[in-house]
Amino acid sequence: MNDAQARADQLRALIAHHNERYFALDAPEISDADFDLLVRELTALEEAHPELATADSPTQTIGSAAIGSAGGASATFAPVEHEIPMMSLDKAFNTDEFDNWHTRLVRAAGEGRDLGSFVCELKFDGLAVSVRYENGTLVRAATRGDGRVGEDVTANVATIASVPKQLGAGAPPVLEVRGEIFMAISDFEALNEARRAAGEQLYANPRNTAAGSLRQKDAAVTASRNLRWFAYQLGQVEGAPTFAHHSETFAYLDDLGFPVNDQVKVVDSADAVKAYFAEAEARRHDFDYETDGAVAKIDNLAMQRDLGVTSHHPRWAIAFKFQPEEKSTKLIDIQVSIGGKGKATPFAVLEPVFVGGSTVQMATLHNEDQVKLKNIRPGDTVLVRKAGDVIPEVLGPVLSERPEGLPEWHFPTHCSCENHHPLTRSEGDAAHYCLHPTCPIQRDAWIEHFAARAAMDIEGFGERTVQLFTAQGLLSDIAGVYELDFDAVGQIEGFGETSVRNLQTSIEASKTQGLGRLLIGLNIRHLGNSGAHVLAKAFGHLDKIIEADLETLAGVDGVGPTIAESLRAYFDDESHLAIIERLRAAGVDFNGPEVVDVDQTLEGLAVVVSGGLENFSRDSVKEAITSRGGKSPGSVSKKTTALVVGESPGASKVTKAEELGVPIIDEAAFVELLATGRVPGQPADTA
Repeated sequence: MNDAQARADQLRALIAHHNERYFALDAPEISDADFDLLVRELTALEEAHPELATADSPTQTIGSAAIGSAGGASATFAPVEHEIPMMSLDKAFNTDEFDNWHTRLVRAAGEGRDLGSFVCELKFDGLAVSVRYENGTLVRAATRGDGRVGEDVTANVATIASVPKQLGAGAPPVLEVRGEIFMAISDFEALNEARRAAGEQLYANPRNTAAGSLRQKDAAVTASRNLRWFAYQLGQVEGAPTFAHHSETFAYLDDLGFPVNDQVKVVDSADAVKAYFAEAEARRHDFDYETDGAVAKIDNLAMQRDLGVTSHHPRWAIAFKFQPEEKSTKLIDIQVSIGGKGKATPFAVLEPVFVGGSTVQMATLHNEDQVKLKNIRPGDTVLVRKAGDVIPEVLGPVLSERPEGLPEWHFPTHCSCENHHPLTRSEGDAAHYCLHPTCPIQRDAWIEHFAARAAMDIEGFGERTVQLFTAQGLLSDIAGVYELDFDAVGQIEGFGETSVRNLQTSIEASKTQGLGRLLIGLNIRHLGNSGAHVLAKAFGHLDKIIEADLETLAGVDGVGPTIAESLRAYFDDESHLAIIERLRAAGVDFNGPEVVDVDQTLEGLAVVVSGGLENFSRDSVKEAITSRGGKSPGSVSKKTTALVVGESPGASKVTKAEELGVPIIDEAAFVELLATGRVPGQPADTA
């Protein structure tokens, strides 16, 4: 019992500390997933030993005391007492826990009484707020705080464009609306890009950035961050219509001018709820905002009242948490890899951690400056993030767990290959390079890059095979891929007759990949995938690119002077030309794609496409726009000519288009736009 008491006390102290860091200071030290584990452990302890439970336990309270309230850290914002508590939600971390919740509800409702339908909503990773209107005018906005007392953030919330300042006719005398303030992913990335360019420390994630932006002393700073808001529930209301179902309130909020998320869905069974959860998790990266789960609520408001609430959460709602995409783990080491262009890239070697649906052991650190900005050191406990298929990223250290006297990490001065050549960094360049012409690490990385899927796509020619062949002396550069001695390959252990034949077939097939992929495989510094295909289309043959002067190369749309100079330096190198001649002799195709001559109907226009179109793939729709002289950006701006919407378009793009007055058209109108260069229904000079 003493051990249980000691652990419970320790957990309460830890949870209180991390609640303060998260809710009050907007500077969490651990991931949401790790925090949830602490709460779950304390809950299990209190259930096993009921005598340990206390009224002020974190399992019985909500969030953190508002700053400015008793025990708070600052008086920057005045305390606000909520007329109706803003409660947390019970959580389920898998479908079994959801089933247990549903079973409890059925039992609580009583025999023979149907729970009715459920309302399913996304769970936004932002900051919960309450916004109060009196006679249609915004009079107060407050954070959730500890659920009972929050902070007055009225001046800052008033700068958020999606929060109405004045409601139209029909607004009741008192209307409290609850919702989530968040930062769009696109706005977060733009903000970090500006900070990166200025050499400033990057923000960790949109949630913390939104919370910090909302709690600025200067409301002008909040206004500059382009925060947004989704309304999802009514609080205190006087003089409003009476509703029988929670789902009806969304239409009411929408009619009053509040932004309501378009992923809300009413379903009729627990199985349908679980299907919604699965689909929401699968699509979590389709949206321009972060979601960390989904919520299910009993739709019938009378049933909600009957089921009631605990001191901590309503019994009639539950949040289903997605696989965590941020977790803490130990940073074992920082090592440096040498790429095919000689670029030296630091990467983190991590104690294996399951995050974002897979086990992560390594994460990129980009360059020396990023390591310094993140202030991470081998031996630190670090936060790791993995979103879908995105390369894992180290967000930063958990400073409270840093061992005393832990030394800083310094970028190595020499390449780790046998030549030990100095690593150089040019002025204005963020990266270090090994420039030794016979660096074996660089050689192997180039060959592996040449055979990769985005380049020549040679199946079975990965890192292990390349290193094996170079070590055996069978391969010394990319042209050697087409000069392999397959008899000698067949003598290597693990390469039987079938393996050799498959490899030979894959190498032969790669000769027909075309100029764009070949340019990628040549590994020309500063030339990325899109630029390679642009060049292939513009020139039509490798020889024409080799012969082109600097001005001609730089004049290609999407190339520019930096890439042009890199191209000229590459093709002025006799060793590169010798390799190209060997590729020619091997029969590698140097031709670009056949250019179809189409009218330049979209010249100077920008067309954004969101959602699936019936007669266009993702690639073909972009080609349809760019081949006609148009641009196909990924986001809506005031320069956008039209937003084409297909099946399941991004809500943020549609909202942005509506805000800016950008025409929103369907697929049929898009086809007409391609043909005429005019948005249907608009005169030619406004297209």
